[in-house]
Amino acid sequence: MTSNGPKPARLRDVAQNPEATARYLADVQRVLLDIGKNLETLALETRVHCRDTHVDGDRFYDAWLRAQPVERALKDVLKNVQAVTKGLEKSAYKRRAHDEAVANTGRKRKEKELEKSRRNAPPIQAAPQNSQQEGVYGQGMGYGGPTSIYDLGNRESA
Repeated sequence: MTSNGPKPARLRDVAQNPEATARYLADVQRVLLDIGKNLETLALETRVHCRDTHVDGDRFYDAWLRAQPVERALKDVLKNVQAVTKGLEKSAYKRRAHDEAVANTGRKRKEKELEKSRRNAPPIQAAPQNSQQEGVYGQGMGYGGPTSIYDLGNRESA
């Protein structure tokens, strides 16, 4: 079985390198764009020919009605070729983004681990200079602060 396309080993090398993938997809896209131009020309020529083909007894729109399925089919093919070319371009960008995401994953994981260790470590607090001041002004008031309004003492109001 002979094939004009690249060998699987070559495509494996291309798939492993984002720049090579982008170049290969750009080459395929150029070929498809050339094919698309040829199909556009073919569609125009087919349209002219089919719409000019009249049979004895035709009304003025009968040739047009007979040409519609042919024109629609060529239009669908052109739409598919354009979708494939857009898909090739998008896949080249996605391939590059994949490599960047892989390269950044290790760094992001280290940052997350550092953040997690900071969150889990007990906070280091400086010893208060006056323990009475801490109770009155609520410097260390969290869950260990006064439990009722009667425990507030002579606290200043806001």
